Formats: sequence, structure tokens, C-alpha cells
Amino acid sequence: MPAHLRLLRPGDWIKNIFVLVPLVFWLPGAGRGIDAATMTAKVTIAILAFCAFCLASSGWYAINDTLDASEDRLHPVKKSRPVAAGQVAAITGVTIGIVCMVAALVTARSVNQATMWIVVAYLVLQGFYNLGLKRLIFIDTATIASGFCLRAICGAMAIAVPVSIWLVLCVFFLTLYLAFVKRACDLSSASRNAATAWKQRARYGDWAELNWLLSVSGGLTVLMYLMYTLSPHAQGIFGGRAVGLALLTPLVLIVVHRFYRRAMHGLSDSPLDAIRTDPIVAASLALFALGVYLILYVPGFEAVLRQAILI
Repeated sequence: MPAHLRLLRPGDWIKNIFVLVPLVFWLPGAGRGIDAATMTAKVTIAILAFCAFCLASSGWYAINDTLDASEDRLHPVKKSRPVAAGQVAAITGVTIGIVCMVAALVTARSVNQATMWIVVAYLVLQGFYNLGLKRLIFIDTATIASGFCLRAICGAMAIAVPVSIWLVLCVFFLTLYLAFVKRACDLSSASRNAATAWKQRARYGDWAELNWLLSVSGGLTVLMYLMYTLSPHAQGIFGGRAVGLALLTPLVLIVVHRFYRRAMHGLSDSPLDAIRTDPIVAASLALFALGVYLILYVPGFEAVLRQAILI
């Protein structure tokens, strides 16, 4: 992949899938009586919001890699990033980042004004993160998780549906856990490659503390998903089908564990890398996606659940 394209980290665009989550859970409830034109319009709007966040996140990736180039050169994995490796000039990285941010705001404004302001809030949040919050232990990961919550809120605002507190909590704890996974991956890879000169910005040097943070955030991720599927809120939207979503909890737990295991081995924290290289992660996510589709979209599946399980 060309260096200028790698600077945008297109592999990480999958993280913006949280923008589309409200759409996935809106369709089963609203799809019973809406026309095809309305549904197409909603999907188009959601995709535009997704594109806006891809541009916004890539803008900060480019600038962040430029700001951190000197530190990245000391890390065995991060030293291959385009600016750190000298493949892209620092001024070019900053310019590309600014252009992406402007394009993100223009795209978001084409959706609606609320979407634009959420993207603005995300860019400002990332600005504070890069100016100093990324050097504060736990605050750095909480800031990252808050950015993902903004993605989910943006997706809901884009298609004009109420924002569920359950959605925000599930996204926050999941992405908080993944942020801790990234910290563990960085430490493991540096240790295995004897990169003693590299120091993590927020100083996650105590493995006992990091393991505790991983355990708590990973446990809350699974717990929040299960509580949501069994909540009156989910029952009101999906009826008996919500119980089917609860039955997918073991798959969530498997994926949470596999990411923890990858972190302990110093492997890449990238979701795409995990899907490509870890067959258990790939199979679990595929089964989860298939389960969600069957439970929410296949007619008559609720009746099957009611016959098989006491609801």
C-alpha cells in the first residue's frame, strides 16, 4: 500500500462501524411499515455519516503520526509508520490531516447540522487527546472510548432516532477494553523485541494494574451486552427476539478472550488483523453476525424462540 494511503490507516476504518450500529437496530423495529424509498434514504444517510467519521479519524491519524514520529521510531512495530519511517514528510502529513478534517465536516454537513456538530466535537476531543490527555493513564483510554460513543451517537442522530443509554454504555466499555488491549499489545511487542528505549506515553508499565484494567473492562463489556439484551428497553424494541440476542453472549465472551490472548502475545490489536489471522475470532464474529441477522430479520424466528425457550 502506498505510504500516503497507509498514513490514513484505511484498515482502521472498520472502527467507524459503530456509526452504523443504530441503523442495524432501527431497521427491525421501523421496517415493518416503512417504504423502500425511506429505508434507502436512511441507509444512504448512515453511510455518509460513516464516511465523515472515516475522514475525521484519518485526519487525526495523519497528524498524530506526525506528532509522535520521534517516539514511534523507538518502537519495533510503530517505527514502520510512514512519517516515522521517513516515507512521508512531516508537513505533508499535517496537510493531509487538515484536508481530511475539512472533507469530514463538509460530508457531515451534507447529512444534517447535528451530525456536523458531533464530528466537530470528535475533532476537538481528539485535539485535547493529542495535546496531553494521551499521556494520562486511564484518561487516555477513556477519551478514546468517548470518541467511539460519539460515533454511535452520530449514527443515531444522522437517521433521527433516539439515542439509547444502553448503546452508549455498551460501546463505551467495549472500546475502553479494546484501548487497554492496544496498550497491552504495545508493551508486549516492545518487551519481546527488547525495545528498552521506547516508553509508553501514559506509562502503563505495571502489568498487574493493566491486567486488572483489562479484566474489569472486559467483564463489563460482556455484562453490559447481556444486561441490554435482557432489559425492558430491548424487549420493547425487539420483543421475544431480544432473548435470542442474549443467547449470543458466549460468542461475545469468546472474542473478548481472544483479544486478551493476542495482547498477552504482543500481536496486533487491529480488528482486521485479528479477523485475518485468528480463525476463532473470525468464526465467532461470523456466527454473531449470522445470529443477529436470523434473530432480527428472518420472519417467524421469534415464534421459534418462544417454542424453544420460556419467554
